Amino acid sequence: MTDANVEKQVLHHTENGVSWITLNRPEAMNAVTWDQRERVITLLEEATATPTLRAVVITATGKGFCAGADLRGAPTTDTRIPGDVARTIRQGAQRLIAAILDCEKPVIAAVNGTAAGIGAHLALACDLVLAAESARFIEVFARRGLVPDGGGAYLLPRLIGPQRAKELMFFGDAVPAADARTLGLVNRVVPDGDLAKTAREWAERLATGPTRALALTKHLVNASLDSDRATAFAAEATAQEINMTTRDAQEGVASFVERRSPTYEGR
Repeated sequence: MTDANVEKQVLHHTENGVSWITLNRPEAMNAVTWDQRERVITLLEEATATPTLRAVVITATGKGFCAGADLRGAPTTDTRIPGDVARTIRQGAQRLIAAILDCEKPVIAAVNGTAAGIGAHLALACDLVLAAESARFIEVFARRGLVPDGGGAYLLPRLIGPQRAKELMFFGDAVPAADARTLGLVNRVVPDGDLAKTAREWAERLATGPTRALALTKHLVNASLDSDRATAFAAEATAQEINMTTRDAQEGVASFVERRSPTYEGR
């Protein structure tokens, strides 16, 4: 697939310090191909490396957020040998989820419709999840005789606990947006027509925040889920040490002392 085609299928623009990544294959409910995954990963890496980009929104066009993986375009061989499937998962779905978790800027999912399979995990890996009222989340793997991939068995128990995660994964039932919020999968549910507006408000608020402090906070929270207390406390102290060297931390303290609103530069 040419770069031009991929750029049409994964739209991208920047606005007020926000990187907007929009899946744009509505006729396929935004099922992601290998090439689209690579573009999303690249855009997330660019957001991390670009000081003027201070927040990311991932959303989609049409009625679907992402219906899962579309394996057309994936590297293939004539004869599958042991290790090929594991390698495909590592290089594809897992890299995509890791790119969101490792992005140093806050990532918001604005879920406009059905998020199924890797599409659900794409949303749930984000730091904040906004869902339109019509959105649904489906752990579709077991319905197809498959094991969850894209970090699903890692993400879900950490969000909602093991029993509820197993219920969603064993049965594969669609979870409406309101139920997803009750479970703890979603931060907020908004009317369909308000999704883009709310995502913009949240993202632009984050984009005017202390970007390095947010990056360190994201890392601390994500790492804490796999850490013991001593490790988490040590990481917290180190993060504070690093953050106090930033301009924004100094601005935050100065603004408190001077009783004024801070102005953060993301540095």
